[in-house]
Amino acid sequence: MSLVTMKQLIDEAWQQHTCIPAFNVGSLEMVRGALQAAEELNTPVIIQIAERLLKYSPLELIGPGMVQAAREAAVPVAVNFDHSRTRETIHRALDYGFTGVMYDGSTDPFEENIAGTAAIVELAKGYGASVEGELGLVGGSEDGLSDHGILCTNPDKAREFCERTGIACLAVAIGNAHGDYPTAPVLAFDILEQINAKAGVPLVLHGGSGISDEDFRKAISLGIAKINIGTASFNNVTRFAEKYLATEGKHSYFELNTAMTKGMVENARKHIRVFRGID
Repeated sequence: MSLVTMKQLIDEAWQQHTCIPAFNVGSLEMVRGALQAAEELNTPVIIQIAERLLKYSPLELIGPGMVQAAREAAVPVAVNFDHSRTRETIHRALDYGFTGVMYDGSTDPFEENIAGTAAIVELAKGYGASVEGELGLVGGSEDGLSDHGILCTNPDKAREFCERTGIACLAVAIGNAHGDYPTAPVLAFDILEQINAKAGVPLVLHGGSGISDEDFRKAISLGIAKINIGTASFNNVTRFAEKYLATEGKHSYFELNTAMTKGMVENARKHIRVFRGID
């Protein structure tokens, strides 16, 4: 139980043809909400924070809280540092006890992406932590401030990338994007099927917020063993806060705190059920 590596959870999900939800968080209310839903449904989860969001939630403050919350959870929990390109910051996350890191070299040329990712894999080995890499370009960004466009992962390069880097799992680009989708995404399942046949490691889908339940299930059947959920959680936490503040009478910080946690619980519960096949 409690704190485990990201690789352990994803490998188990991959072998069972199911999926681990990975919830991006920005506060302890969100951490508590994600773990409350996981414990309620008795299922493992990953909690993570992206490097771009550290200006709102400093790593030295939220990181130790995430790790301690995972240690005390009644279900297996991995703590992942998401979308980082900075070795120094990744090193700090590992020092705080994160059991997974995601090195994002997706905007680099192929050989540079391999070199950067492999170096982080070597660093993480000293901590017993696992590494997620990315090949191809997922649209948007975690903070909504940039967008490099979408470039689907090349299936023919996937195995070489995975073998030369030693990553535990591979984030793929198949038409998915971070943030709110202006229109329903059209995922390239034909490309996903080819990647799954060639990569040799579990696959990860970023930009999960807004994808239909049917497409989630199809993606999982084609090798997706970890799906990141961020925007939907932040939106639901905000909605619950707005709903509480719109009520009549005197408002309390503590009741606001509770409302935000409930918003996270609701969204996490919904996605856990879909990803884990829970009725």
